[in-house]
Amino acid sequence: MDIDGSAVDVGQLKNGDIDESLYSRQLYVLGHEAMKRMGSSHVLVAGLRGLGVEIAKNIALAGVKSLTLFDPEPAAVSDLSSQFFLHPDDVGKPRAAVTAPRVAELNAYTPVSVYQSKSLTENLHDLRRYQVIVLTGMSLKDQLVISDFAHAKGIFVIVADIYGLFGFIFTDFGKQFAIADPTGENPVSGIVAAIDSEGLVSALDETRHGLEDGDYVTFSEVQGMDALNNSDPRKITVKGPYTFSIGDVSGLGEYKRGGLYTQVKMPKLVDFQPLSEQLQKPDILISDFAKFDRPKQLHLGFQALHAFRDKHGYLPRPHSDEDASQVFETAQSLAGQGEDKVELEEKLIRELSYQARGDLSPMAAFFGGLAAQEVLKSVSGKFHPIVQWLYFDSLESLPSSVERSEELCKPTNSRYDGQVAVFGAKFQEKLANVNQFLVGAGAIGCEMLKSWALIGLATGPNGKINVADMDQIEKSNLNRQFLFRPKDVGKLKSDCAAEAVQSMNPELKGKIVTFRDRVGPETEHVFTEEFWYGLDGVTNALDNMDARQYVDRRCVFFRKPLVDSGTLGTKGNSQVVLPRLTESYSSSQDPPEQSFPQCTLRSFPNKIEHTIAWAKEKFHQYFVGPPETVNLYIQQSNYVEQTLKQAGNEIPTIQSLCDFLVTEKPLNFDDCIMWARHQFEKEYNNAIQQLLYNFPKDSTTASGAPFWSGPKRAPDPLQFDASNLTHFGFVKATANLHAFNYGIESDEQMSDAHYREILENMMIPEFSPNPAVKIQANENEPDPNAPNGGSNFDDKDELQNLVASLPAPGSIAGFKLHPVEFEKDDDTNHHIDFITAASNLRAQNYAIAEADRHKTKFIAGKIIPAIATTTALVTGLVVLELYKIIDGKDDIEQYKNGFVNLALPFFGFSEPIASPKGEYVGTKGKVTIDKLWDRFEVEDVTLQEFLVHFKELGLDVMMLSSGVSLLYASFYAPSKLKDRMGLKLSKLVETISKKAIPEHQHNVIFEMTVEDQTGEDVEVPYVMLKLH
Repeated sequence: MDIDGSAVDVGQLKNGDIDESLYSRQLYVLGHEAMKRMGSSHVLVAGLRGLGVEIAKNIALAGVKSLTLFDPEPAAVSDLSSQFFLHPDDVGKPRAAVTAPRVAELNAYTPVSVYQSKSLTENLHDLRRYQVIVLTGMSLKDQLVISDFAHAKGIFVIVADIYGLFGFIFTDFGKQFAIADPTGENPVSGIVAAIDSEGLVSALDETRHGLEDGDYVTFSEVQGMDALNNSDPRKITVKGPYTFSIGDVSGLGEYKRGGLYTQVKMPKLVDFQPLSEQLQKPDILISDFAKFDRPKQLHLGFQALHAFRDKHGYLPRPHSDEDASQVFETAQSLAGQGEDKVELEEKLIRELSYQARGDLSPMAAFFGGLAAQEVLKSVSGKFHPIVQWLYFDSLESLPSSVERSEELCKPTNSRYDGQVAVFGAKFQEKLANVNQFLVGAGAIGCEMLKSWALIGLATGPNGKINVADMDQIEKSNLNRQFLFRPKDVGKLKSDCAAEAVQSMNPELKGKIVTFRDRVGPETEHVFTEEFWYGLDGVTNALDNMDARQYVDRRCVFFRKPLVDSGTLGTKGNSQVVLPRLTESYSSSQDPPEQSFPQCTLRSFPNKIEHTIAWAKEKFHQYFVGPPETVNLYIQQSNYVEQTLKQAGNEIPTIQSLCDFLVTEKPLNFDDCIMWARHQFEKEYNNAIQQLLYNFPKDSTTASGAPFWSGPKRAPDPLQFDASNLTHFGFVKATANLHAFNYGIESDEQMSDAHYREILENMMIPEFSPNPAVKIQANENEPDPNAPNGGSNFDDKDELQNLVASLPAPGSIAGFKLHPVEFEKDDDTNHHIDFITAASNLRAQNYAIAEADRHKTKFIAGKIIPAIATTTALVTGLVVLELYKIIDGKDDIEQYKNGFVNLALPFFGFSEPIASPKGEYVGTKGKVTIDKLWDRFEVEDVTLQEFLVHFKELGLDVMMLSSGVSLLYASFYAPSKLKDRMGLKLSKLVETISKKAIPEHQHNVIFEMTVEDQTGEDVEVPYVMLKLH
């Protein structure tokens, strides 16, 4: 049985091309080459319970040549605990047959078929058509038969299984497996300052080189040691943060100056052993160093489970002490075999037996993301695989607030049986009656809602899920936001996501409330205080730092637990924020975004990031700023008078108005073409000629060193050539955007010949450098063109003449320009086309390696790379923490903040950082306070009563403020305080601020400085005035 997506879509993909509109975010993770290798690979996934379908979903979204599913077993009710593509009416039907059509809907470019057989082992030769085989839910005996066959035939094998809160993955990619790029990080490059006779390379200006021992580098533009340029990569040894050695450089000459070094990714070869050998002597990657001794025990425990199933025909019963004793006994006998004697913890192995029939959605998500990423690694050679085992458990997620027993964990023919087997029926009831807020319904949001639907969150009488997302679905979302289909493009994410998970679990119908609003200060009338107080917890699924920090502040204020998570390509993290226990999300800050000195962008770029940043500034200078200025001039009658008061800024503003309204105003599209051609001349010829006039190529600095050296690259002017695709592309994109500004219809069908005809008939004036022009030589010098606090026009008459040439605003009433709003994902709007051409032309000026449209879009659009595998895994970690929060755990050691990098692969788990504490000396001695979560709460009393209240606590209030309003200060004269002392606090705030308190606001925040009983200033929490 073959199932395809839309043939129309597939027809667009020819000759190995990649649909960038669908795969754009994933391309920035994997790259074109890796994705092309994936696109020629055939993958088989066996076992389609929760883990298998999660793996299949992630592979289908990523895109492979074909995906085949195998699972002839009939679907059971308990499968609904984690198998999101099964519906209640599928029970009894073969899992693969009902799952395959739903997996096929995910990606039209990945054909999905069903492997027609009762067993994979009955015809092993049939498996040779696959590059990768993934085994889940299979007996150890069959795993060994298939994996030994596959190892011999060069087929990659991945085995993964989950048992409740335990899981493992095993990989075998054969002998001499080649890893093309072990880390996925961008190659490091830099400017050489010196190379000595011993081969020690110094980076320019004490810039950290970022290299590691064993890395390889190539060189270019080195003067003196010319033989280094474009030679074979050289292995380096790090000597310090700013220096590294390239070994013997004898015979290469003496270094003079200049040079660039660039890291080269060298292939790495790894030998994998078959499963039969690895069972005896496992190579284990540690997932959690706090549980260093567990993997070897679990390695034996999982084998003991297989032995139990082989003997009895079923897995141990939930929480059965009888079955657990047998499993432990078997594990002990295995522990005594082999070279390494493993000491077993009986409680651990018994817990594994108790949970053997457990099937949890978050564990399927974790291992499903992990296993799918290993599939992609095997066929692409991108990133380092797991060698060869990884075990993971989340026993801290077991509830302590309710009891578990064989009776409470037994199956009841419910869709939650797989979860009840682990946690018991009482905890299932807790999960069902939760009021949870999900902020964001994008990639993580979709995975989160899916997981919540499967675990039965908020399905009870008091349950409720609130979902907020203001965005609409775009095509590029479909590659990782798996609840959405092509028919949903243009619809609201929150609505579509809610609808999709209600069909997954019909018990959620009527339990999900969607909001089309951004969660922020401007929507506090929507997300009111009653709304926040009614919540049990909040989960962030946002990629916007400001929004995450706002939600975090609200959670701190309303004392609500928050789980925050994020992904960046193969990297992901999760963080738990717990009232009165942990620090908050905002307690730590990411490093600021990289910025470049203006003089570097204006005159001295040396890498493509500089030219892209410059091109983005030009985009604003051409198509955004001036049109906005023109519209203000027309709308505001006193605009010119106000502008003339802005000392130093009046010239460019008035000149820009003259250009756009008088001298350069186009009448038709041909005028826009000519304007674009003039911009080319101005930026890429005239400006460069002027720069070289100011700083000739042979000029020197005050110390006698060549001016054009180190980071300064001497440019060359460009001569326009209409046959050059970049030159022509610049004119075409610029003309179309200029026409958009003026509302001039651009003819997309206009032939290139017409453009060229206009360009050939233009007269371009000769340029002569202006001796009066000054150019800033480096960022340490004052900018000679910066506003100087007075008008730069010596001749006021000339300024007045410019103003006089402007049409009166009244005479052009109704006329307006259309500023361009930058949109990176519309390939027809010329935005990225302009920035790519503008950046690459500047790169040509300075002999900098150009960037293609794909890379330019990534940098200019500040795109966050994303892939479904990381998203799924991180969501699994979040839900494992959510179990703990709902259980009400108050021991910070039970919680885990997680950081993963699937490329390396690396897993790091740590206890959350405790919230900061402080103390003051009150009337009854020392008082400990939580600096983040504590606050003083007061009723609407008078200022006098307020001061007395804190005096009784042992705190003398020195100053009291609300926002920018100072309400009280101990140094105020009695006459000034007389009228304030008797006012209620709410009235005092309104009187001083001259603003009424909004009706929806139920509290006011005060900050105060105080002295305690020691007479010292002490830091105390804020004060919340409660209004009724």
